Amino acid sequence: MTNDQASSPSDASAPQHARGDARSLPLAGIRVIDVGNFLAGPYAASILGEFGAEVLKVEHPLAGDPMRRFGTPTRRPDATLKWLSEGRNRKSVTIDLRQPEGVQLFLRLVEKSDVLIENFRPGTMDEWGLGWGPVHAANPRLVMLRVSGYGQTGPYRRRAGFAHIAQAFGGLNYLCGFPGETPTLPGTVPLGDYIASLFGAIGILVALRHRDATGRGQMIDVGIYEAVFRVLEEIAGVYGAQGTVREREGSGSFVAVPHGHFRTRDDKWIAIACTTDKMFERLSVAMGQPHLSSSTLYGEQRKRLAARDLVNQLVIEWVGSLTRDEVLQRCLEEEVPAGKVNNIADIFADPQFEARGNLQHLTDPVAGEVVVPGVVPTLSATPGRITNLGPSLGDATESVMRDLLGLAAGEIARLRQQRII
Repeated sequence: MTNDQASSPSDASAPQHARGDARSLPLAGIRVIDVGNFLAGPYAASILGEFGAEVLKVEHPLAGDPMRRFGTPTRRPDATLKWLSEGRNRKSVTIDLRQPEGVQLFLRLVEKSDVLIENFRPGTMDEWGLGWGPVHAANPRLVMLRVSGYGQTGPYRRRAGFAHIAQAFGGLNYLCGFPGETPTLPGTVPLGDYIASLFGAIGILVALRHRDATGRGQMIDVGIYEAVFRVLEEIAGVYGAQGTVREREGSGSFVAVPHGHFRTRDDKWIAIACTTDKMFERLSVAMGQPHLSSSTLYGEQRKRLAARDLVNQLVIEWVGSLTRDEVLQRCLEEEVPAGKVNNIADIFADPQFEARGNLQHLTDPVAGEVVVPGVVPTLSATPGRITNLGPSLGDATESVMRDLLGLAAGEIARLRQQRII
């Protein structure tokens, strides 16, 4: 199956960011080698690919990226729904990096590429002869992103890193859950992998800018735990200044009230956030109880915080007397920050997601129609696009070895026979 055959938008009228011409995109001409597994790091390659970069996914010839088998199975034996979505915009090239000839082939690819992304445990690429020294020597203009659980330095550098562990170590999971109860996972999704990859993508773009100015590449080092820690707003500052440890707040917030999730009469949920006195004044009008925001009651944030349980109970009772649509309508009329707590069925039915192209319908010849998240962010002049779902294992090995590395057919056949590719 060729890359063009692997998948295509199922609707010719799909938004431009689902189609597009890679040659017109800002990262056209940039070649990225993604040699990682799962998400931490490889997701950065997905982002670059959406904006025109050519992404070569280098995988082991026999098994490929384990993400191919992680998640919900499809009719394609080498692709779960997770792989089809997160493996988007790639060409798969199989090379065994544990064999010396495979290492040499890989270095030849490095010579012809701009970016290398890897997420193995620190030291692994070095053991294969593919650490920063060798790849930089092969291509001094190369930008290399290295994502790992704890970064390339420090006493924990050799520990295995996974999003769940990094989120716990970085301080996020401790904040999730209800007071006094077991810390929970934030949505059971690997946020750490995504966040680290976003920082990695930023690092790559900055390094490419520097390379264009100086002609020299550089290495980017991202620890998943530190990417998580970086987005935890003021907890470091507060502890440093006051010695205060922020605890779990459930669906609420220690700085504002009412601020949380509330159950409606039709057994659905709505989010309400009143972070200022003005917002609470508007909410009290929406509730039909404007007196609640008087100066003698709860019009000031400090008074609401002091009476947190009572204020929340008033909102719980009001929300619980109405359907979700009724609560939302009253809040919108008074410009109270509120929104549905959507499940995925709600998302599929919501016109905002449709209008923004947040759900893209693509077709795989074997797996059938697959819905994947759209491209973020939206650029006015050069919007990104999705060219293909996660490719079949080795779908581009032949063409890359022949056209990019200039290998003859007989040499390619020998490499295949020896399972080097």
